[in-house]
Amino acid sequence: MKSVLIIDDEEKLRGLLARIVKSEGFSVMEAADLSTGFKKMGQADVDIILCDVKLPDGNGVDFVKKVKAAFPLTEIILLTAFGKIADGVEAMRNGAFDYIVKGDDNDKVIPLLYKASEKRQLEKKVIHLEQRIADKYSFDTIIGKSKSLARVTDLAKKVAKIDATVLLSGETGTGKEVFAQAIHENSHRAGKSFVALNCSTFSREILESELFGHRQGAFTGALKDKKGFIEEANGGTLFLDEIGEMPIELQAKMLRVLETNEYIPVGDSTPKKSNFRLIAATNRDLKAESEAQRFRADLYFRLNVFEINLPPLRERTKDIEALVQHFTEQFSAKTNKRTLDIDPSFLSALERYHWPGNVRELKNIVERSVILTNDNLLTADVLPYEIQNASHEKPGMVSAFSLSGVEKLQIQKVLNYTNGNKAETARLLEIGIATLYRKLEEYKIQ
Repeated sequence: MKSVLIIDDEEKLRGLLARIVKSEGFSVMEAADLSTGFKKMGQADVDIILCDVKLPDGNGVDFVKKVKAAFPLTEIILLTAFGKIADGVEAMRNGAFDYIVKGDDNDKVIPLLYKASEKRQLEKKVIHLEQRIADKYSFDTIIGKSKSLARVTDLAKKVAKIDATVLLSGETGTGKEVFAQAIHENSHRAGKSFVALNCSTFSREILESELFGHRQGAFTGALKDKKGFIEEANGGTLFLDEIGEMPIELQAKMLRVLETNEYIPVGDSTPKKSNFRLIAATNRDLKAESEAQRFRADLYFRLNVFEINLPPLRERTKDIEALVQHFTEQFSAKTNKRTLDIDPSFLSALERYHWPGNVRELKNIVERSVILTNDNLLTADVLPYEIQNASHEKPGMVSAFSLSGVEKLQIQKVLNYTNGNKAETARLLEIGIATLYRKLEEYKIQ
């Protein structure tokens, strides 16, 4: 039941309003002056206030500002015997829902109560959703207690409070976007836009349009003006994933944006401004890329204000059990199964594996296992062959006398470097593409 507080020093009118409002299903409280009314607001949740403008201890127009400062979700409808345009304007400026004249606008009171109630409920839902998003991307939701994860989480918490550019580096699947979201939600820009764009997904022309926007007629198919991600991120955070894949031609334009907060949409000549925080991510070694002139050195130094290198999963195997438990609960609910138990053999096999795809790969493996199991227990026999038969030796511990082990590790490293691009991997290894495929099959590399 929505609650209404009626503040009016005319007892008969206040009583009449109370009876009418109660008949519509609202709960009603009454007060004869502003101080009593404000005191009652501290004692009970008030959705809407019906308040006279002229009261013994003050003016209702000024009271609006006081209420909104203390109870921002409470809606206020002002009632006056003598309507003044200046008072009405000031009341709305202070945050009043509406301003009506007694007698002339009596038939508007009940419809306004319903409209104010709807607005109040909508605002509550928005706040609830924002809180759920903030909870989802808080640092508390980052799973794991290993020292390496605790170290980078601590760094991320510190940099979240300042507005510095952040570069998240690390292998594919280590959770760079999760960290980017957590940094945003724990910064002063929380509640503003978080806009994410993967630079490896588009061609140069499309990426330029997605980033900077374009004007109608800028190119074939540009039928109307389009906002770019830089404009969408104004006031918030822009997350550029795989920034190492950004074409060199766009890197100069991106550098200018970072230095001046100005950009020019494609097909336009007038600069625009956007105040955003940049968080970039890459699985490449940008320092080495800049030294090889495949990435602009000046942009690298501008991005590398605060670098956080996320550890691969094989370096924090102690976190696997907690991650598996989380993903099992998640996918059990998704597949309408009760939460499954986890056999020690299942965890043991996962802890032996070297996880080239990191947490993302683990998540996929757990989902697959939950789907495949016919029992209430996850056992090793539902895991893929290469995980069931993973060696106890970790990749970094390959014997110096094992040529095949070194070769397998080198192929895997180059594959990770090229983000799975087999043609580029073959070129860097200086072998034919057919040879690479044969090696992948021989060493069971996915």
